[in-house]
Amino acid sequence: QVQLVESGGGLVQAGGSLRLSCAASGRTISSYDMGWFRQAAGKEREYVAGVNGNGGRTYYGDSVKGRFTISRDNAKNTVYLQMNSLKPEDTAVYYCAARFAPVFRSMRDNAYNDWGQGTQVTVSS
Repeated sequence: QVQLVESGGGLVQAGGSLRLSCAASGRTISSYDMGWFRQAAGKEREYVAGVNGNGGRTYYGDSVKGRFTISRDNAKNTVYLQMNSLKPEDTAVYYCAARFAPVFRSMRDNAYNDWGQGTQVTVSS
């Protein structure tokens, strides 16, 4: 099991940017797919972005394509989510997630096993 801690959330005006970080411990994440999810109040959890172990394959939800970028630094055991052109509808708790993936898995697959505690992102209009 890998432990995940998110940081970087906060309050930002619409049109602004934030970068979330997810620091992993307990395992080296080079064989893990990593993902970002979000859950707004009263809504279901949404799979926002995912990246495979070597960073060569990514997934983005339709609502964030062209605005968000997921990246990873395996040497630092850290995954990032750069969020640009933020909108009020991006307001949510953002969660980092991981799954052990020694063989190919589609990044559209939203099944992950390990989760962080979440970080709040609030976008004001």
